[in-house]
Parts: sequence; C-alpha cells; structure tokens
Amino acid sequence: MLQGGSLWGGLIAGGITQIKDTLSLSKGEMDKKEFTVQTTGNVSGAIGVMAGIEYGAVLGTTLLPGVGTVIGSVVGGLLGNKLGHTVGIQAGNALVNNRLVSDVKQCVANVTESVTESMANATHSVTESVANAAQSVTKSVTDSVHHATPSAT
Repeated sequence: MLQGGSLWGGLIAGGITQIKDTLSLSKGEMDKKEFTVQTTGNVSGAIGVMAGIEYGAVLGTTLLPGVGTVIGSVVGGLLGNKLGHTVGIQAGNALVNNRLVSDVKQCVANVTESVTESMANATHSVTESVANAAQSVTKSVTDSVHHATPSAT
C-alpha cells in the first residue's frame, strides 16, 4: 500500500489543495487558525486518496477485473479524499479550538510577558547602577585631581 500511483495521487491531491490554502493565507483571505484546520484536512485527505485508490482498486478488481480496477481506483480515491478531508477538518477544529491548548497558549504568553517585564526592569536597574557608579567614580577622580593639584595662590 501507499506506493506508485496511489502515493503520487495522494501527494498531488494534497499538494494542490495545500498550495491553494497557502495562497489564501498569504492574501489575507484566511487566518492562521483556519489555515491550520485546512492543513490537517489536506494531509488527511491526501492519505485518504492514497488508501482509497489502493482499496478501491482491490474492490473493483474483485467485482470486475480490468475495468473494475480503474473505476474502483477513481471512486476509491474520491471517497477517500472526501472522508479523509472531513476527518482531518474535524481533528483540526478539535485541536485549534481545544480549551486545554488555548489555556496552555495563554499561560505561555503570560510567562513570556512576565519574563520580558522582569528583564526590562533588571536592565533598567543595572543601567542606573552603572550610571551612578560612573558618576561616583568621575566625582572621586575630579575631587582627587582638585586636591592633588597645587593651587596657584
């Protein structure tokens, strides 16, 4: 299974639909969530085409050798694509709209924001400390130079 014609059939069918969806995404006609859902449908549809061609050919050959093989491959590929795409869309929707995934994503965003804020505060504190130290050193050097230089009185 999944070799020769069925492999190429699945790759071509899935590839064409994925290219169309990628173009829609790049044109702004589709958002990233919908693109993710469509991609899962395209991948599972391609697998459905591959399996459908194989099993359709076997069934067609059993019923009517020769012509049945061709008809079975075509019908099996079409049905496999439809079934695979539908299952993939459902799985993609479940994944994209999953509350747990959304909660984890929000948690990661909160942690990232907190870490970024902490790093900004730490950078500000270090910058202030360095500036204060530089100012203190400059004052000490200036005072030392003034005390070391004999006055012209």
